[in-house]
Amino acid sequence: MNEERLLKILLAPIRTEKSHRIADANNQITFKVLPGSTKREIKQAIKLLFNVDVVSIQVINCRGKRARFGKSEGWKSDWRKALVRLAPGQDIDFASGDSAA
Repeated sequence: MNEERLLKILLAPIRTEKSHRIADANNQITFKVLPGSTKREIKQAIKLLFNVDVVSIQVINCRGKRARFGKSEGWKSDWRKALVRLAPGQDIDFASGDSAA
């Protein structure tokens, strides 16, 4: 894989109450990823950026919601999220930028 493409795949971590419950129960981290990315690319990007072992990945395509922009109506963009299950005992610490293995 092209390392430049791998660095662009993960757009942002999703930090909501629901994602925290998933993280605590299943040792999974939720990321917003590029719409055209594959599971293999996501796995390699996480290994490259955080140096952790990935057990499995679930990818979900989320539809954009209907939105109002002033008087006109439109649609927000479609996006894609990935639920990444880490190996037991491993974690990604977003506060310090390092991973604790």
